[in-house]
Amino acid sequence: MNTSEINKLKRNIALKTALKIILISILAMGITLFFIDGIFNDKLVDLIISFDGILWYRLMKYKAIVLVIIYSIIVLIVAYFVIKRTNSYFGEIVDCIKLILKNSDEDIHLSSDLSLLENDLNKIRIDLIQSKAKALEEENKKNDLIMYMAHDLKTPLTSVIGYLSLLSDEVGLNKKQRDKYIKIALEKAYRVEELTNEFFEITRYNLHEMITSKSKIDLSLLLDQLIDESYPMLQEKELTIKAHKKASIPYMGDGTLLARAFSNIIKNAINYSYAKSEINISINSDKEKIVISFKNKGDKIPSYKLEKLFEKFYRVDESRTTKTGGSGLGLSITKEIIELHNGKIAVNNDDEYIEFLIELPNK
Repeated sequence: MNTSEINKLKRNIALKTALKIILISILAMGITLFFIDGIFNDKLVDLIISFDGILWYRLMKYKAIVLVIIYSIIVLIVAYFVIKRTNSYFGEIVDCIKLILKNSDEDIHLSSDLSLLENDLNKIRIDLIQSKAKALEEENKKNDLIMYMAHDLKTPLTSVIGYLSLLSDEVGLNKKQRDKYIKIALEKAYRVEELTNEFFEITRYNLHEMITSKSKIDLSLLLDQLIDESYPMLQEKELTIKAHKKASIPYMGDGTLLARAFSNIIKNAINYSYAKSEINISINSDKEKIVISFKNKGDKIPSYKLEKLFEKFYRVDESRTTKTGGSGLGLSITKEIIELHNGKIAVNNDDEYIEFLIELPNK
């Protein structure tokens, strides 16, 4: 409810209160006058004269003043009860606020005069319930993630310790065995480093807001650098990346953050691509916008999962394998970076291809 609606509500309540006081007072005065000057007139006169004839004379002499006093008393009594009823609205509102704070599923019901406020309070109640549910869901996701990652850390660390112990204790190992154990221990150590970095990623994402530092960059050159950096990961799954773009695409943006966003998508494409397949990256630009497409072949993602891809801590791979288990923050961070550049990101998926589309304003 905005300021104008609140003012309108106050005016309506004030107007209705004033009208009730006037109408009920007129009705009460009419009834009083009817009884005094009507059916009980003679009996009332006889009663007063029998009690005190002078009193009757004085009442008749100052009849107008007496009636004004009677009418004033009637108006005050009516005003008291009407205003008391109006003040009960505050009690209704307080009770409804308590109901909202209790996170109750019960609908809020107010007097008809407060119908506008009733609708807004019900919306606030629903929004608050949804916000609390979402916060709880994210907290549970984060706790589950930390538990899984702690388990994932323990697994490669145990392997590192085991193989290093073999290298230290087994003096009779030949060169082939020693090289094999060293290679495995090194691979597991890299995995420990990767998972440790993901813990830092979670901490940074939750405690700090991203600040952009924009300058003139070349998106084509940036993507070339990221593709080169991805070479070891591509080799492991025998993947290739094919880029379709102009030699140079100037853009005013934060190169560090955009590199992080694009790198997250490329890593995601590598992790979820079929072995020996091709990842396609294309950039199309005009005076209004720049559209970047990342497309890879992989298993179809169910629609209910597709809608959650950009949520914090969400992972498509629910099995959480040690090899590909990530923090579930990559795509969420990517979305935030793109939106910091006033752009938007979307994902499409058919039976064969997964495509991430980024649109940046070319201004």
